Amino acid sequence: MSIKKVGIIANVHKEKASEYALVLREWLRNRGIEVILEREVAEKLGEQGRYEREILAAVVDMVVVFGGDGTLLTAARSLRELAVPILGVNLGGFGFLTVVNLNEMFEDLEMILKGDYRIEKRMMLDAAIERNGRQVDEFTVLNDVVISRGKLCRLVELETIVDEQYLTTFKADGLIISTPTGSTAYSLSAGGPIVFPRHDSIIVNPICPHTLTNRPVILPDSAVVKISSWTREGKATLTLDGQISCLLEPQDIVAVRRSRFVTNLILSPHRDYLEILRTKLGWGRVPSAK
Repeated sequence: MSIKKVGIIANVHKEKASEYALVLREWLRNRGIEVILEREVAEKLGEQGRYEREILAAVVDMVVVFGGDGTLLTAARSLRELAVPILGVNLGGFGFLTVVNLNEMFEDLEMILKGDYRIEKRMMLDAAIERNGRQVDEFTVLNDVVISRGKLCRLVELETIVDEQYLTTFKADGLIISTPTGSTAYSLSAGGPIVFPRHDSIIVNPICPHTLTNRPVILPDSAVVKISSWTREGKATLTLDGQISCLLEPQDIVAVRRSRFVTNLILSPHRDYLEILRTKLGWGRVPSAK
């Protein structure tokens, strides 16, 4: 795909993020590429022509996101309707999603503008809240859906149904339902498996379960998972991608299924997923050849 227009999104609360966006814009313009700044970036720079993210996604061929993995998660949810390719540039060390470092950004973009790049489609999840037989809200996530005890001082009881068949009632601090992309986020911290992003599936992982035999379960991506909270004292908390949260009423049902939306991530030309795992998780170095 020929790239003629590039959108730039940045976490304006990170130091120098807007400055880097400005530098990238000039670099792209010098190569004949039209650049559109997302509204928050334009406001930070005091410029006109401010585009909301959803509008920006409709008029560009690619989006560059400056920030960390959290910034990219927010962008992925905002841009999901049009599935525009996203390149994540990390302002610190590279992340699981923002895989390009600042010092290699221009080299990578030279390759991308020549068409030398790969896009990986990452599955997303839809989470709907059902109350008294009707849907009251719905969210889409790239990483995970978490139901937790929130401010409660006791375990939550979460009845879990898979494809209309009873699985179990987890007595735990909470339950994580994640995508393969989210398997290296909160789910990993809770003892869940690492699942390659290309392996579309749904991971159900209890947080500190009362019963030690409750273990993570990997379901096919076609599964529909329904969770009901039977905790009567207080309200459980629903958290989406670690960024959005709301309280659940007792006996609310949270239905989680594969979304029709995907996130299109532009992969790093310099490193593959295994290298990212080794680096982020501090695994051993490759032995030198003798």
